[in-house]
Amino acid sequence: MGDIGTCFSGFGFPENEQGGTIGLPFYKVSDMNLTNNSRELINCSNYVTDEQIREHHWKPILPPSIFFAKVGAAVLLNRKRLVLHSFLLDNNTMAFSFDNETNDQDFIYSIFQNINLPSLVQVGALPSYNGSQVENIDVLVPKKPEQSKIGLMFFKLDNLITLHQRKCKKLKNIKSALLERMFL
Repeated sequence: MGDIGTCFSGFGFPENEQGGTIGLPFYKVSDMNLTNNSRELINCSNYVTDEQIREHHWKPILPPSIFFAKVGAAVLLNRKRLVLHSFLLDNNTMAFSFDNETNDQDFIYSIFQNINLPSLVQVGALPSYNGSQVENIDVLVPKKPEQSKIGLMFFKLDNLITLHQRKCKKLKNIKSALLERMFL
């Protein structure tokens, strides 16, 4: 993985600086749970201004990147999100940033979906791992034209699965409503 990108760890986000509503997104693990953030991080709970970035000497992560937890129980959930804009990240998280000129974002995202991050956890008080462990994972990566075709196929497959899950949920709700009426 280190041949196609670089891992960046987050940093402490002072509590008195949190809660901003304009500027650059400052992602935390909890942001993966927000509406519309199931595949790609779009929404955020905290934003920081250019002034805060200069004052703290924070260095934004450039897109495209894959965002994921690196410390704590959230690591065991093995969730990853695609990020297609510049952002900052909390110290409990990590981002894998890669070159979009030579790599397809959907392909890299699909590779990450198949990496079992909890298997990298080191024994200790809190589950954790470091960027070099992620960068040392061996993967086979074709040239970008083939990556694009594979990435598009998995993107379409993910969308199809999501549509069927929604349909199944609707049908279960209808079944539940009908059963409820039947026994009134």
